[in-house]
Amino acid sequence: MYPVIEPHESGMLAVGDGHLVHWEVCGNPAGKPALVLHGGPGAGCTPGMRRYFDPQAYRIVLFDQRMCGRSTPHAAEPGADLSANTTEHLIVDVERLREHLGVDRWLVQGGSWGCVLALAYAQRYPERVSEMVLCGLATGRRAETDLLTRGLGALFPEPWARFRAGVPERDRDGDLADAYHRLLMHPAPAVHSKAARDWCAWEDALVPDSPPNPAFADPRFALGFARIVTHFWRHGSWLADDEIIGSAGALAGIPATLCQGALDLGNLLGTPWQLAAAWPGNELRLVDAGHRAAGGLAEAVVDATDAFRDRLQPRRPSGAAG
Repeated sequence: MYPVIEPHESGMLAVGDGHLVHWEVCGNPAGKPALVLHGGPGAGCTPGMRRYFDPQAYRIVLFDQRMCGRSTPHAAEPGADLSANTTEHLIVDVERLREHLGVDRWLVQGGSWGCVLALAYAQRYPERVSEMVLCGLATGRRAETDLLTRGLGALFPEPWARFRAGVPERDRDGDLADAYHRLLMHPAPAVHSKAARDWCAWEDALVPDSPPNPAFADPRFALGFARIVTHFWRHGSWLADDEIIGSAGALAGIPATLCQGALDLGNLLGTPWQLAAAWPGNELRLVDAGHRAAGGLAEAVVDATDAFRDRLQPRRPSGAAG
């Protein structure tokens, strides 16, 4: 990964519904535009995400999606209203940010939930995406979230028993994301704080190849993160089942590198191969890694952005100003 860098530009963009999203730009102001979409949903951006790109070659844009990171309002606030935080809202936010920054087309990089959002955005606005680099491959299907909340219990029986026991007995055989969301939105701190700890402990159990996520030690982060994740998952991320894979053929003109950890437990559903098969012209790279973008997986992402670094930018779309 490239050395640590700091933003040279940042701000808060009003995106409607009372929401402000925090954005930042680092690297070369005149470089090739690249957008980073963080995971979660609700994880927010970290300084490490700036390091996937050559700062001499790229104009690197990051933003905290609605209600997380430095964006406001925050999902951990009392009485938080998540109704205006959906996949559709986030797609529109990405496009507003592109227009705000005066970008014609950009490389889009995303991991995990960021992969889902990147694919949904590219399918809506393919003319605005020059290339894609994705990792921790996911498509937002119910089968994927069902695997994460219930299917993997057989591999991690003790952590899953604790996770399942965290909701009322009447809810233990139903939608666990929905059951947890009700607890997370409970006004009593004792209730929602425990639910956040239980949810985040299960998230850590799902990546046994990585140390515990240090961000989960922050009660505000843990609560906001768990609220947003469960909000999206209980609604199926507002995507029709197989919508992303079923429409992947429309991305045939966008060069892409798909980086996937061979030890990522999401592979049990075959998502990487299904996505690659449905998307003509992409390159699927398997590396010795798990789900989180660190080590070999992070190196694969950097290799991919380096490979696209010198690719000529397509011409400005017909009729564009400037």
